[in-house]
Amino acid sequence: MADPASSLDEQLRAADPDRWLSSRFVADARARAALIALYAFEAELLAIPTRVTQPLLAEMRYVWWRDQMDGVFAGEPRKGHPVLEALTDAVGRHGLERAPFEALIAAHIGRVHGEPHDLDAFYVGPMQVAARLLAGPGHEAAVVEAGRGWGWSPPGRGEEALAGNPRARASKLRAAVRTEAPVWEASA
Repeated sequence: MADPASSLDEQLRAADPDRWLSSRFVADARARAALIALYAFEAELLAIPTRVTQPLLAEMRYVWWRDQMDGVFAGEPRKGHPVLEALTDAVGRHGLERAPFEALIAAHIGRVHGEPHDLDAFYVGPMQVAARLLAGPGHEAAVVEAGRGWGWSPPGRGEEALAGNPRARASKLRAAVRTEAPVWEASA
C-alpha cells in the first residue's frame, strides 16, 4: 500500500507543480507535510470549476468541503481522504484557526457566481496559514502585504495593482507585471 504522504505529495506535484516545487525548500519533513496539505487543499478547491459545468454544481462541491472542515477541526477527518487527513494533522499540530479556510471556500463560491476576487481570502489567508506552519504563531501580520502583492501580480492586472496597492514601488511593480513575475517588495 502506498504511503499516504507520498501519494499526497505526488497529487500536489501533478496538480500544482509550482507550489510543489516551493515545498522542496522546506527541510523539516513535518513542516513540509503540513505545507503540502495546505497546498493540496487549495488545489482541490481550484480544480472544482474545471470538473463541473454549472456554478450550482461547483457550489455543492464547495459546500461539501466546508462541511468537511467540521471533522478537520474536530480532529476526526473523513477516513481515506488524504487531503482531509493531512490537513487534520496540520491543524492539530499547528493550532490553525478555521476562519481562513472558511473564507477561502466562501471566496471560491463567490467566484463561481461572478463575485469580485477576494484578495485576502485567496492570497493573504493562505499565506498567513503557511507562515504559521513554517514559522509558528505571531508571524501572520508580516505576510499581509506579500499576499496582496501576490494576488495583484497575475499578468494583465498591472493597472489594478498600481491602483490597489499604493505602497508598492511602481517601477518594481511595472517591471514585474511586464515579466509576469510576482511582486514581493513594498516600500516602507
